[in-house]
Amino acid sequence: MKLTLDLHDIYNRGSEIEKELQRIFDEAIAKKAPMIEIIPGKGSGQLKKHVLRFLDKKRPSTKNMRIEKPSKNFGTIKVHFNWNEPGRR
Repeated sequence: MKLTLDLHDIYNRGSEIEKELQRIFDEAIAKKAPMIEIIPGKGSGQLKKHVLRFLDKKRPSTKNMRIEKPSKNFGTIKVHFNWNEPGRR
């Protein structure tokens, strides 16, 4: 099960972006989803940087997370989780 978050509709509302990122992240943990696809779009790249900063803050507490920035689709960020690693959340 892949979760998807499209940020196109809220790209200019910073506080809503944070809330939606946290919501999808919490949902992925609760459902043990293997992947989140976040779609910040191409644009100037500022929204993508915002998303990557959010994910960097999450990385220390979620060590079973891997971030992928597909080279063929610059407008997406994929977050992969490995819930089977021993000793991980």
